Amino acid sequence: IAENAALLARLAEAEETLRAIRSGEVDALVVSGTTGDQVFTLQGADYPYRVLVEAMSEGALTLTAEGVIFYANRRFAAMIKTPLEQVIGATFTCWIVPADLALFNTLLHLENGQTRHQREVALLASDGAVIPCYLSLNALHIDGMPDCFCLVVTDLTEQKRTEAIMAAEKLARSILEQAAEAIVVCDSAMQIIRASKVAHTLCGTNPLGRPFASAFPLQLINGVAFSIAELLNAGHRPWIETWLERQGSIFNLLVSVGPLVDLQGESLGCVVTLTDITQRKANEQQIEQLAFYDPLTRLPNRRLLLDRLHQVLVSSARSGRLGALLFIDLDNFKVLNDTLGHDIGDLLLEQVAQRLIGCVRAVDTVARLGGDEFVVMLEDLSDQAEDAAAQAQIVGAKILAALGQPYHLAGHHYHRSTPSLGATLISDHETTVDDLLKRADLAMYQAKAAGRNTLRFFDPAMQAMLETRTALETDLREGLQEGQFLLYYQPQVNGDTGLIGAEALVRWRHPRRGMVSPAEFIPLAEETGLILPLGQWVLETACAQLAAWAAQPQTAHLALAVNVSARQFHHPDFVRQVQEALNQHGADPHRLKLELTESLLLDNVEDTIAKMTMLKAQGVGFSLDDFGTGYSSLSYLKRLPLDQLKIDQSFIRDILIDPNDAVIARTIVALAQSLGLAVIAEGVETAAQRDFLIAHGCRAFQGYFYGRPGPVEVLTVWGRR
Repeated sequence: IAENAALLARLAEAEETLRAIRSGEVDALVVSGTTGDQVFTLQGADYPYRVLVEAMSEGALTLTAEGVIFYANRRFAAMIKTPLEQVIGATFTCWIVPADLALFNTLLHLENGQTRHQREVALLASDGAVIPCYLSLNALHIDGMPDCFCLVVTDLTEQKRTEAIMAAEKLARSILEQAAEAIVVCDSAMQIIRASKVAHTLCGTNPLGRPFASAFPLQLINGVAFSIAELLNAGHRPWIETWLERQGSIFNLLVSVGPLVDLQGESLGCVVTLTDITQRKANEQQIEQLAFYDPLTRLPNRRLLLDRLHQVLVSSARSGRLGALLFIDLDNFKVLNDTLGHDIGDLLLEQVAQRLIGCVRAVDTVARLGGDEFVVMLEDLSDQAEDAAAQAQIVGAKILAALGQPYHLAGHHYHRSTPSLGATLISDHETTVDDLLKRADLAMYQAKAAGRNTLRFFDPAMQAMLETRTALETDLREGLQEGQFLLYYQPQVNGDTGLIGAEALVRWRHPRRGMVSPAEFIPLAEETGLILPLGQWVLETACAQLAAWAAQPQTAHLALAVNVSARQFHHPDFVRQVQEALNQHGADPHRLKLELTESLLLDNVEDTIAKMTMLKAQGVGFSLDDFGTGYSSLSYLKRLPLDQLKIDQSFIRDILIDPNDAVIARTIVALAQSLGLAVIAEGVETAAQRDFLIAHGCRAFQGYFYGRPGPVEVLTVWGRR
């Protein structure tokens, strides 16, 4: 340290001497160092070489044998970010990183005559920056100072940076060429600037320069368009499953998006990786198919059926809605297999599977347990056991009809086969899946015992109820064919003018059952679709009665109200059917009044209004039946071409003792008046009820006080009173 301090103290003299050397005033220089004072002869002619050294882009130094710097150009001082006056006299090794000291010392102490090669070492600048450098060390012969060295230091920082960039570029090209995935690099505007070889193949054309969404129109599993920006902005890199359609082929892809940033962390765009999992998905589906589906019919097998049954039991317990299990066995299937062979039997089973699928809804399950045994599981039926059983029976009837049709079996033109069905309701969530299958199986054997080609329920009481229902449906069809129905008429009266018309009410006079209540057969007619021919018969009979009344002066003014079911009204030909009934019998459409329920109006309001408007234009009137019991919107009510509101009898019954009923009745009357509609009250049974209604503006009535429903002759007699 003392020697260096002494050297630094003489720098001022050295600078003055250097000035003198440059001017040619002196020809010698004394330099002090660890080896003592040394005298160097300097010729003024050396000055151009010194200028050249100062202009070098490399650092240039001369060192003593111990590595002390007695000359350095300004480029080296700038390289290590140290003032030149602090460099002169210092030991060069103080700027070498510790890991490279041994390498430098080896160079420094090579024997004379040995070749001194360039070596790459790292220098440590004063600000802590590490500078990669090449050192070129050679012996320097100066008179009077042996073992000096000339050291040239080449800064490799830019070269290393360029090499790193080139290596990164080469690596990126290699990755893009050899990557098994499709890798796409996008700029900040989501334009593709790089793409791997696989990405080109996946795109089908050159994707470079195109927006990513255009080159790869990805879709999520639910059909929603995939957005790179949204995934990138989410701040994480999950793998998202998507799919891509190319030339009619579907590719299943896993997509990951990562940010692309520069050294300062500024966003440059993103890197999208697309992994083709199409084959993997196909393998998974194949494995699932083998594990959960019957290989012949492609229907769910027992394993999948049991899983779905568990789910239905849970959902049924939560929702309160019932389900049903139908066990199906083909009659005499073994005979077919034994006579025509298993190949023909398999063809039959495949056709049975397709027919079963056509008999149920999408939410239901059709499964094959094995052999000729199939199971149909019905979900989300009614919450009432009887109704759910009736729904299951309807499906069972469809299955019996479908499987009873002839089969075309390869070379055997037509083959007939029938099934036996056993059914049980899925109602008790504590019941096990095995118990349900056993019950349906037992019921199926009851169907076999009953002669095959039929349906039996596990519950005897339920079976009896269904048999009664089936018998009633059969009788209903026969009744329509044999003309067992008739119309009864209940008077409708105006308090001021007397009889103004009647409501037509259908009755069924059965040859064995006697008079069957409408409450018993109307719901069945609705469910089975028989309400359509029954409703048409009522309409035609009513029109015939209107024509008959018109021929008599004392009844020509009477109007007739006919109830129309929702199913009948929404039939595409309803308007035409009404017109034909009126024209066929020559009835005055102004005397026909169709009574609609509130529930009917809630279904397809625009179609309802259109049909009502067409019939209204021809003179047909409309009454809204049971008003106040449904959920009609008043906004719809003002749009409907109605003529009359009918106060439901449930409000009339207690109108004198229940303030709420009284308020509702008064409100309906006021509402009708404000809308310009007539109002009629049904269920009027006493004079007090009539008087109350008259006092509050209602003038038309229907009920037992004026007469019970009866044949048309009773109505005619009432009109003469």
